[in-house]
Amino acid sequence: MIEQFAYVFAFIAAGILFIALILFISRTLRPFRPNSEKLSTYESGEEPMGNANIRFNPRFYVIALLFVLFEVELLFLFPWAVVFGNKQLALADSNWPIYALVEMCIFVGILALGLAFAWVKGYLTWEKPPTSPEKMNSPIPKGAYGKYLPNSK
Repeated sequence: MIEQFAYVFAFIAAGILFIALILFISRTLRPFRPNSEKLSTYESGEEPMGNANIRFNPRFYVIALLFVLFEVELLFLFPWAVVFGNKQLALADSNWPIYALVEMCIFVGILALGLAFAWVKGYLTWEKPPTSPEKMNSPIPKGAYGKYLPNSK
């Protein structure tokens, strides 16, 4: 029995050695010429503005948790749908379709109650931060805009 674990250990060791070998080869073959452009932070192709160490709104995490919750619900619904449509199970027990349907309705109902609770508590209400218009440093005088934008002064 211990030799079966040896096969698993050998497979894991071979995988680690393969990754280490590939990383070592790439490190020795690639050129290393850092410059300011390569060392800059990448923000979707835009120049980074300000400090990157900002606090995110905690509501992002609540939305992410709700997304994961309903994604897991779908993982349970797909196999249930396959088994629910199985004709052999329906023929073996006449109560099978009713039992499976009631069971899944209870499952989805509990999740719907959780969603309703989150909604009533206000966890899904997104508070918008106050915004202020950006100041533009334009070489064009503000009076030139009056011709095209009647409300600008």
